[in-house]
Amino acid sequence: MIRGIGLDLCDIGRIEKAIEKERFLERVYTPLEQSRILAARGARRGEIAAGMFAAKEAVAKALGTGFTGFGPDAVEILPDENGRPGCTLYKHARELAGDARVHVSVTHESGFAAATAIVESGE
Repeated sequence: MIRGIGLDLCDIGRIEKAIEKERFLERVYTPLEQSRILAARGARRGEIAAGMFAAKEAVAKALGTGFTGFGPDAVEILPDENGRPGCTLYKHARELAGDARVHVSVTHESGFAAATAIVESGE
């Protein structure tokens, strides 16, 4: 059963500027996400960071709360071994989701990153 769907669109250039600030990186991204972002080079760095940011927003919307009770760093977006984005929830976000699975999809095009999230319950 689908419990929630979220969608977000993010300007890659805005996130490229924001990730220049260490405080933004630490507040929004988990340590593993930060490592992935900082390891990327050139335009790819901004695409990765913006895609993760859009996915975090989409997940918060799909949970039905936005970032009420938890911050963006409680939603971790990392690729699996095949490059497919996966989502791990921490803190209050994990409590809200309960046993639900979270599916995310991310795309980049013409200076924007977009993400969709679906929260699926086993009930």
